[in-house]
Amino acid sequence: MNLLLTFRVAVRALAKNKMRAGLTVLGVVIGIAAVTTMVSIGQSASGLVQGQFELLGTNVILVFPGSQHRGGVQQGLSMTLTAEDSDAINEECPSVLAASPLVGAGGQIIYGNSNWSPKEMHGVDPNYLTVRNWQLKHGGFFTDRDVSSASKVCVLGRTVVKRLFQTANPLGETIRIRNIPFVVVGVLAEKGANMVGDDQDDIVLLPFTTVRKRLYGSNFKDVHAIFVSARSVKLMSAAESEINQLLYERHRIPPGEPPDFNVQNTTEIANVLGVITGTLTMMLASIAGISLLVGGVGIMNIMLVSVTERTREIGIRMAVGARGRDILRQFLVEAVLLSCIGGVIGFGLGVSASAGVTTLINSFTSGTKWPIIVSFEAAVVAILFSASVGIFFGYYPARQASRLDPIDALRYE
Repeated sequence: MNLLLTFRVAVRALAKNKMRAGLTVLGVVIGIAAVTTMVSIGQSASGLVQGQFELLGTNVILVFPGSQHRGGVQQGLSMTLTAEDSDAINEECPSVLAASPLVGAGGQIIYGNSNWSPKEMHGVDPNYLTVRNWQLKHGGFFTDRDVSSASKVCVLGRTVVKRLFQTANPLGETIRIRNIPFVVVGVLAEKGANMVGDDQDDIVLLPFTTVRKRLYGSNFKDVHAIFVSARSVKLMSAAESEINQLLYERHRIPPGEPPDFNVQNTTEIANVLGVITGTLTMMLASIAGISLLVGGVGIMNIMLVSVTERTREIGIRMAVGARGRDILRQFLVEAVLLSCIGGVIGFGLGVSASAGVTTLINSFTSGTKWPIIVSFEAAVVAILFSASVGIFFGYYPARQASRLDPIDALRYE
């Protein structure tokens, strides 16, 4: 018997007992559907985490002030970073694409009869857009000359524009922050909410020197943080090392003393979160995989029953020339066919279920929407795994059938 004929015989044999075959397939369907759903939802969670870190910026490294130590005594948090540190990182760290100082601020914005208090108000320099991988929707960004002269200019996020200007064009208009007039020179492209629901477009950007001088009335050169972008993901570690070495030298940190700054690599945070979501996905998939074992046991049970019922048929086939390996192959093909049909249907149901669950989650959350991920690799794995289940649990019944004695089989009632 060739493989095609064996397949046709297997289909006819299964078609004789449609209800029993359907119930056998159901166990595999439930197992594959459960595993596919869990894996897809886990991949959606991982995709959400990775997407949020991509929205943060391009290969971002954050530098924050740390604690000062004198004589081995911690003096508490201090403003230890300066704009010159940011310039030095830009110029002396070859693995760094761009760096921008950041000075936080806050206050109410007034335009005509409208007012609004944005969630974020930052003083930055022109490199900020490169670091955050943020585009402009309209207008331009302030220049190095604006920074050096502490010009009263600003760039607004889309939410701020909607709150203050509705449908009017904000470019060239004057807004007031703490009763100080600022000219709107640009509007940022929309980014939307992050994973915790915070609106990233509710933001105002100003030259950091303007924030320091005009809003704080300070002539100090300190900044609240430095945003840094590495040239590529592969250079993140190198950039972090270069920044540490440079700031150790600039801040004259003695050997053995802790630094007065903190460098945080967002890729490491993303990787940790990825490991967590991946581990949870594998755990849930393993739990769901138990149902696959149940489905496999069901296939073995039905195939053993089938061997018993078809003992006389097996004897006739052997009497007319069928060999043991032909009988083995026939019953193996039947088992694999059952499991593969269950795998295909289960994968389809799993994808539908994961899409439904993801849509349900998105309907109850106000933050960034979970992506609906359909993995073709998962489809291949599902089919191969279900076929493996069929082979594993179908081999013993098939082997039992192939070892039947033709004379005894013909006598079987």
